[in-house]
Amino acid sequence: MLNRILISLVILLICTANPFAQDVQFTAQSKAVAVVGETFTLIYTLNAQGSNFRGPNIQGLDMLSGPNTSTSSSIRMVNGSTSMSITYTYTYLLQATREGSFSIPAATVSVNGKQYSSNALSIKVIKNSGSSGAQNQGTTNQNLGTGSSGTGVTGSSNDVYVKAFASNSSPLQGEGIVITYKIFTKVPIAQINISKLSSFSGFWSQNLMKENDKLQQTTQVIDGEQYVVADIRKIALFPLKSGRLVIDPLELACVAQVRRQTKTRTGDPFFDDFFNDSFFNSGVANVEKTLKSNPVIISVRPLPEEGKPADFSGAVGNFTLRAEIDKTRLKTNEAVTLKCTISGRGNIQLIDKLNLTFPPDFETYDPKVISDIQTAASGISGNQVFEYLMIPRKPGKFMIKPVTFSYFDLEKKRYMSLSSPEFSLEVEKGAGEPGAVMTYSGANKEEIKYIGSDIRHIKDDGIHLNIAGSRFFASIGFWLLLVIPLLFFLIFLVLWRKLAARRSDTVLMKNLRATKIARKRLQKAEEFQKSGKQDDFYIAISQSLWGYLSDKFSIPMAELSVESVHEALILKNVNETTVSQFIETLSNTEFARFAPGEKTVNMERIYNEALEIISKMERELR
Repeated sequence: MLNRILISLVILLICTANPFAQDVQFTAQSKAVAVVGETFTLIYTLNAQGSNFRGPNIQGLDMLSGPNTSTSSSIRMVNGSTSMSITYTYTYLLQATREGSFSIPAATVSVNGKQYSSNALSIKVIKNSGSSGAQNQGTTNQNLGTGSSGTGVTGSSNDVYVKAFASNSSPLQGEGIVITYKIFTKVPIAQINISKLSSFSGFWSQNLMKENDKLQQTTQVIDGEQYVVADIRKIALFPLKSGRLVIDPLELACVAQVRRQTKTRTGDPFFDDFFNDSFFNSGVANVEKTLKSNPVIISVRPLPEEGKPADFSGAVGNFTLRAEIDKTRLKTNEAVTLKCTISGRGNIQLIDKLNLTFPPDFETYDPKVISDIQTAASGISGNQVFEYLMIPRKPGKFMIKPVTFSYFDLEKKRYMSLSSPEFSLEVEKGAGEPGAVMTYSGANKEEIKYIGSDIRHIKDDGIHLNIAGSRFFASIGFWLLLVIPLLFFLIFLVLWRKLAARRSDTVLMKNLRATKIARKRLQKAEEFQKSGKQDDFYIAISQSLWGYLSDKFSIPMAELSVESVHEALILKNVNETTVSQFIETLSNTEFARFAPGEKTVNMERIYNEALEIISKMERELR
């Protein structure tokens, strides 16, 4: 081994005695025709040791990376004469984005203080007509060096790949699962960019990784080879319906650094084997790769019907209920607040209502919902707070029945019902109520005096005389004054009963209030938008759209899906174009939550789309 190294050093000293005896050649190489969207390489080759390389000003083409410098060397022995060549390569990774003809000017480099210029190139970009996948790989083998030397980019399809994993492939309806997308690589990679997100049709989704989170890397041995593994996305999913659901693949692009091999042919097997070693062959190339994960099939099992409570609305997980009232003694027309808090782990964001019954003499309003949700790699937990404002209009003692809440416990595998205590309210008469003690001011005993009973002031205004024998009793005016108040009372009574019946019809009231509630939620989304809370903004938009449909068509949130929405809107004779626009808005909202780009622009666009489609839908449903 020592003799081999000594021989190689002697040969290198001989070869480097006159390394620049050959003419300096500085050339540019690239394909002449590319298609829109194709990625390809631009390579500058120099057969000498250079410095101060200056690349071209490239117009009309996107530069993905570069210049990436690599070096290769070769030795030739012909008829006992030995020569050595060194090749420097400067590589750019370009992408064609639009049709046209584009010129790439010359690059410059210095060798021994003298400046050399390469040849200019012309690239023609044509429309993509669905050519073969090989054309879109963006990398081809190039000949580098001189003589019989050749170069090639080595690598295989399993050097870097993406795979999706489901924490549970057979969950119950409403049970949370986590989809993890992992990238496996044996080579250095950079510029990871997700080009297509998975669609989660039939699921409520929540991103578990922040956008700027640093990727946590680990190592793993697969089939005897060591990979670097990193989680690039984690999504919590809650199935909204049972059956077979398919999660589409995720697609991403990255730049991978692969080894560029140089095969040297000297005519001597000893030298061929020695100089083709990686020590003399350390050149690398950057190659853009498009990666696609596997689709994931989830078989969702329906929740059991046995023991399902009447007030069950789709909550699945492990929850607690706490209810409190801010006062128990008050006067009429004063406000009292009942606060109900649902805490726990599971699909807590899908809990949008509670089972409450208020006294008929109380005026109530839609609850104020405050969400405090925490996301972690293992799932979602937090609180949902419902604040109900009540105003008693009559005095008396009233009882507020217990608040009930039911959910399916995943650990116990059965339905659980929670109940709050019963609240007692004592309402006293307030100011202005009939029978209340009223106080008056403005007159006292000294101000009230008798003028006298024997002499009165002379009236100088006109005298009204009645016809002799005429009387008001039993006249037309008398009967009108007697009947009209009775008619008004009857009309008022009929209207009051209709209003009470409508208020007792919860389905009808939810239908009438659907637009009002949706607009309130959109106002909350607008507040999140102004404060830059991106996740809260998209959650509020989704809740507004899905909640509008749930209230308008009396469909529980747990049973909502794209199919049920489509059927309900068609049955209501909504225009097909409007239906498609509504479903597209739902899809755009989910995509924009994780899509790259300017977040402020995305949030403004999604807000305007949601407001427009709800207004348009309301006009067509009237």
